[in-house]
Amino acid sequence: MPKPEIKIKLDGKKLGIWAAKGLSVILISAIGVLFVLYFLSATQTGERIRTSLGLNNLKTFTINTTNNETINVQESSAVIDASKAVSPAVVSVTSKATSVQNVFGFGVIQAPTVSGTGMILTSDGLIATNKHVVTGNTNFVVTTSDGTNYDATVVATDPVTDIAFLKVTAHGLPVANLGDSGSLQVGQWVIAIGNALGQFQNTVTSGVVSGLNRTATPSDGNGNTETLEGLIQTDAAINPGNSGGPLLNLQGQVVGINTAIAGDAQNLGFVIPSNVLKQSLDSYTKNGKILRPYIGVQYETITSTVAKSLSLPANNGALVTASGGGSAISANSPAATAGLQNNDIITKVNSTNIDQNNPLSIVIQSFNPGDKISITILRGGKSQTLSLTLGTLGN
Repeated sequence: MPKPEIKIKLDGKKLGIWAAKGLSVILISAIGVLFVLYFLSATQTGERIRTSLGLNNLKTFTINTTNNETINVQESSAVIDASKAVSPAVVSVTSKATSVQNVFGFGVIQAPTVSGTGMILTSDGLIATNKHVVTGNTNFVVTTSDGTNYDATVVATDPVTDIAFLKVTAHGLPVANLGDSGSLQVGQWVIAIGNALGQFQNTVTSGVVSGLNRTATPSDGNGNTETLEGLIQTDAAINPGNSGGPLLNLQGQVVGINTAIAGDAQNLGFVIPSNVLKQSLDSYTKNGKILRPYIGVQYETITSTVAKSLSLPANNGALVTASGGGSAISANSPAATAGLQNNDIITKVNSTNIDQNNPLSIVIQSFNPGDKISITILRGGKSQTLSLTLGTLGN
């Protein structure tokens, strides 16, 4: 029986389509294989590179995209916490009203009251304030933050800076913590607390440290002036009545005692550093009064402008000169004994250079009365060294 004949009819058009599809599948598969091989090779190469560079042990970190908001909240919280911590140790200081006979003998006149601020240093009632707050008055009332009034007396005044101590009879009082003013930096946040305008007790303001080692000559309103060096400058508002109050860092530590403002400027306040207050406190604790070392000269701190205008041979130092003419050397003073003369330029005390950042008076106050020091001077263009024993101011 004959086998059936099978005939296959091929459609050329369809065959071409199927061939193209098959070729496409093969090409896609080949590309996929090549990509996998490349990826594996690149991964191994990358791993080798990271290993050779020591990058495998790097830790990942997350960037906080709300960092500014977080910082603002933290700063606000720090100001609140510091103010709460120190406010109980801040007091208002007010002179008692006194009556005196007028010059014609008829009736009496009321002496004006003076208001300022103070801070409690010891739990038994030693209080720091400004010397200009207590000058000319003897009887004061201290009011604590809870409204308690205490009679206060002046027990010591600093002979070289605007610091005074009051004493009240009390025990268990909250105290302010004195910090290190030497660690302050320009731009650092600070807080001022005081009896603003003599009416608004424990007013809190904040700002930054605007400058360090400033010199100012404030007036007490009665025509008396005093040149103060080594001051902190701040833009935290210091209003009349704030004198004697604390300047705080964000940790609630006292870094200065508010002292003066520039009347012809805005937000320009000056503060005595807490390290100077510590010196006064140490002396009072040891001696029952504030004793300071001194050499007995008048001088002008040399700047480049001063050096140029006076044709001086040095751009830094302290020029021994009297502002009103005459001798700048006090009679029988340590400076006179050591042989200092008018127009000498003091360039160094021991190993410390004298300049705007290290004024002569501030450097001298780092020693104790009776200490022996060496002073390097320029005289007639030649350098020489004098030996000097510091005297005692405040006896």
